[in-house]
Amino acid sequence: MKDPVIIESYSDSWPSLFNELRAQIVTKIGTEVLRIDHIGSTSVVGLAAKPIIDIQISVRDLGNIETIISRLASLGYRYHSNNDDLTKRYFREAPGTRRTHIHVRQAGSWSEQLNLLFRDYLRTHEDDRDQYARTKYEIANRYKDQREQYVEAKTEIVWDIIKKANTWSQKIGWNPSKADL
Repeated sequence: MKDPVIIESYSDSWPSLFNELRAQIVTKIGTEVLRIDHIGSTSVVGLAAKPIIDIQISVRDLGNIETIISRLASLGYRYHSNNDDLTKRYFREAPGTRRTHIHVRQAGSWSEQLNLLFRDYLRTHEDDRDQYARTKYEIANRYKDQREQYVEAKTEIVWDIIKKANTWSQKIGWNPSKADL
């Protein structure tokens, strides 16, 4: 089955969609969560993106994930235990529902912080945000039905932005913005 890469202009509906999902998650998971954040391109105002809401849930300990797995399953999210990224636990929407990715990460971990830094940097650096959007459109056009190649082709610009974000974070004493929770 093909999974086409579709990039859309920024939509004002994306934060609202995140807030609806966040409210459901908070109600179901409650005290297991330290913070919930809207991450990924749909979390950056003005950034073109694949219309997928990415949610990062920060927890104390990834070793105690069973409760979260069962509670997210009750909301229709499927746990992907075969995920290659061992710094997170990954969940997807139920078949036939709106595309949503949930990334559960340990609070304070490098991977949690990196995603927040990338988002915060793009939220405050319009030129890099716009260049990233142009690059995504170009790459999506080239790899329309090849999602893995699309992701791989973005690697260079993503790392360029991360380097800039790292320098920026040191100059301003960056800390993650207030959680969306």
